[in-house]
Amino acid sequence: MVVLIALVVVVVLMVIAASKYKFHPFLSLLLAGIVMGFVGGLDSDDITTTLTSGFGKTLGSIGIIIAFGTIIGAYLEQSGGAKTMAIWALKTIGKSRSVLAMNITGFIVSIPVYCDSGFIILSPLNKALSKHSKIAIPVLAVSLAAGLYTAHVFVPPTPGPLAATAALNADLGLVIVLGLAVAFPVSLVGYFWARYLQKHYSYTEEIESETQDKAAETNKPEQLPKPTPAFLPIIIPIVLIALKSISDYPTHPFGEAVAAQFINFIGNPVIALLIGVFLAFRLKKNVPEADHFHWVTSGLKDAGIIILITGAGGAFGAILQATGIGDFIGTHFADYNLGLFLPFLIAAVLKTAQGSSTVSIITTAAIMAPILASFGLDSGLGRALCVLAIGAGAMTVSHLNDSFFWVVAQCSGMNTQTALKTQTVATLLQGVSGILIILIIGWIFI
Repeated sequence: MVVLIALVVVVVLMVIAASKYKFHPFLSLLLAGIVMGFVGGLDSDDITTTLTSGFGKTLGSIGIIIAFGTIIGAYLEQSGGAKTMAIWALKTIGKSRSVLAMNITGFIVSIPVYCDSGFIILSPLNKALSKHSKIAIPVLAVSLAAGLYTAHVFVPPTPGPLAATAALNADLGLVIVLGLAVAFPVSLVGYFWARYLQKHYSYTEEIESETQDKAAETNKPEQLPKPTPAFLPIIIPIVLIALKSISDYPTHPFGEAVAAQFINFIGNPVIALLIGVFLAFRLKKNVPEADHFHWVTSGLKDAGIIILITGAGGAFGAILQATGIGDFIGTHFADYNLGLFLPFLIAAVLKTAQGSSTVSIITTAAIMAPILASFGLDSGLGRALCVLAIGAGAMTVSHLNDSFFWVVAQCSGMNTQTALKTQTVATLLQGVSGILIILIIGWIFI
């Protein structure tokens, strides 16, 4: 009980340190691990050994994957590939369904690109579309943000769910397939909320004057990559990873000979993402080699921060496992039948309190890793659904302490009150609908 109380206190202090004092989560996760180690009765040598081994084990499984994913995201961002996807979605779905087009665009773009960056990239296009369709900016902004946010918390290789997949030892291909299945209806919840808002927000000429220059700049598709090379770095790795998961089924649908071995090799997340990187290199046409090198460097810089936080989360989780807190929680709380609702609840509390979805996901995964068996989640499907339940909690809710909230508000010209009424409510509806879908899947199949 002392260790459990200490865990609650430590998590609260982490939240306060991050939100009030801007203490970096990398340091707070490591310090939390050290404190929990001493409270849990570990000696100093065991604490340092467990911290370093947990850190290394986590990064050994996903460090390279995160690096490759951020390089792909940097190329899509810098080359204009993300805008190409948006323009393609608008042409395919039609400007008469602009709200839906922006939602789907956000969903696709956020698989490799951080949701904050994705919104900034697509914001000029969003405003230009508002001008031509006469739809209020808040409506399109909420729909776009809903699509971006959903993929951000549910679909690897976005770093948050990727880190949770590694921490919980879940099958990455299964997480991707189930993540897409859950994320798409959750994204549409945001779309329907935006359609509801359309009745209450009308287009104003002020938006047109503010965005005229940016709109003109955005409408230059001839300078952007073509759709096929823009989509391939995302689609091909996901397909390859999914094929590997199918190949690993006990029925061996691809057999056990050369074909299966080849699929298992190219479907390994490291190899699949590396293929995605080389496909992303095709987006550098007409770009100086110096800029090309800078894009890779930019992606790796972003990866470095994410990798360090993820590794610290793994270290924190290893300490919790070594203290035996998982056995205690399992013994005392298993009778409450919380199941998949527990990771959702923990992630939602952390998200609401400190703002970062990624930190919420990594911290919750570290807490859940040693107690999966106690809550009946120690199966392949259970682990994958636990990752998604954490993702649903990590989007509930986005408000004043979340950088994405301010990106959506500021790039769309919304005041704080309007953003709270539109964007914050959207994330609440999406998070709740997400966990409901996940609970139904778990109820049927677990």
